[in-house]
Amino acid sequence: MAKVMVMDHPLILHKLGLLRKTETGTRDFRMLVREIAIMEGYEAARGLEMTEIEIQTPICQTTVKQLKGKKPVIVPILRAGIGMAEGMLELLPTAKVGHIGVYRDPVTAEPIEYLCKLPADMGNREVFVVDPMLATGGSASAALQMLKEKGAERIRFICMIAAPEGVKRLTEEHPDVDLYIGALDERLNEKKYIVPGLGDAGDRIFGTI
Repeated sequence: MAKVMVMDHPLILHKLGLLRKTETGTRDFRMLVREIAIMEGYEAARGLEMTEIEIQTPICQTTVKQLKGKKPVIVPILRAGIGMAEGMLELLPTAKVGHIGVYRDPVTAEPIEYLCKLPADMGNREVFVVDPMLATGGSASAALQMLKEKGAERIRFICMIAAPEGVKRLTEEHPDVDLYIGALDERLNEKKYIVPGLGDAGDRIFGTI
């Protein structure tokens, strides 16, 4: 069964509060998204597998721990996920980066896929999927399904703000994917936007409001 972790760190909550403000401009919004992604990514990376290697320090030879296996993959769901990917790359600078393009039909709110570009050997890599908002869960669920069809098995999903409806859908459709959530909001409104939310994350990241 999927693990659902809702963050309670004071710095994450503080930065999410700033992020929600209407008056927060594009530059500050991008900076906050990057910073929150780093902190959430730190928690999501806690379970990465380790191995031991022998090294030489200036004093003596010793055994240290290193990440095991192939480089992890960061997969932003376009386009808003790009803002979080930048923060994740600061945390995991050697990670591979894939891209999945899914957008929500403005009438039906159903996901429409338009891009899937991923590194090879997905089945042998830890995968971090990032998207600032988890609303209906349609786009996220479609992206996770695309990843599984490409062989991915060890997947974590990271978002900044989620609605209960989206969490329910992901845990039901992908019970093998752990969720890391900055804040769990109240509900979706009639337009399928998260309440209280922060508006359209992509528009705010790229200044296309």
